[in-house]
Amino acid sequence: MHYFGAHVSAAGGVENAPRNAQAIGATAFALFTKNQRQWIAAPLTAPQIDAFRRACDEAGYTPAQILPHDSYLINLGHPDAAGLEKSRAAFLDEMRRCEQLGLDRLNFHPGSHLQKISEEESLDRIAESINIALRETHGVTAVIENTAGQGSNLGFRFEHLAYLIDRVEDKSRVGVCIDTCHAFAAGYDLRTAEACEATFAELERVVGFRYLKGMHLNDALKILGSRVDRHTPLGEGQIGIECFRYIARDPRFEGIPLILETPDEARWPEEIARLKAFAEEE
Repeated sequence: MHYFGAHVSAAGGVENAPRNAQAIGATAFALFTKNQRQWIAAPLTAPQIDAFRRACDEAGYTPAQILPHDSYLINLGHPDAAGLEKSRAAFLDEMRRCEQLGLDRLNFHPGSHLQKISEEESLDRIAESINIALRETHGVTAVIENTAGQGSNLGFRFEHLAYLIDRVEDKSRVGVCIDTCHAFAAGYDLRTAEACEATFAELERVVGFRYLKGMHLNDALKILGSRVDRHTPLGEGQIGIECFRYIARDPRFEGIPLILETPDEARWPEEIARLKAFAEEE
């Protein structure tokens, strides 16, 4: 089964996220387990953890349908020692929060070299950051998101993702999340079924579908290869609707969270319903 949802608000408490997802007809959801614009957050309390797990049970969400996202402040490939240690500590905290909530994956942007070190050195720092967090936690998979390649961000080539996976010690707890807008901005064509076939064949060859733990379904405002990350509603950008019909009908994308990050939240129920309809087409 395909699990379609959106990155919903957890304002007022993490237990509100599954309720917000259920309200828009989602069979999957993403959330921040803390304020994504702050380095430090109060620890989760036992009542908060119990309330979240109970809300997920009541709404019928299993960990396979939930894709938490870490803070945007974190840079696991930071060129400076102080910035790297601060990011590693924050990432470990995020992994532990997922562990406490009973979640089995954490989606994150790999990191940036900030024009101060080479791509390879930054990627090596990211891989070691993942290894450190995995050694200190249990049961949570580190899910690396591809990027648009804006600025000095790494992860815009499938080869970057494969490089990181190759250097992660515990292969059973590393995966990837493919964002369609990011992939398109990085130069991977998704405008037709044939283009999708070629791009996802490359993903299989370079990374492997066994590592796919989630997706972000977003159309793209900017042209192919722009390296600019700007999302639009499905079917209204440079990618067009065929890509999302392709994903919704392909069994390779079943059993993982397929998450909207499109800009108009009011349209999420409509977009989710459209994806569900695609999945039911003969």
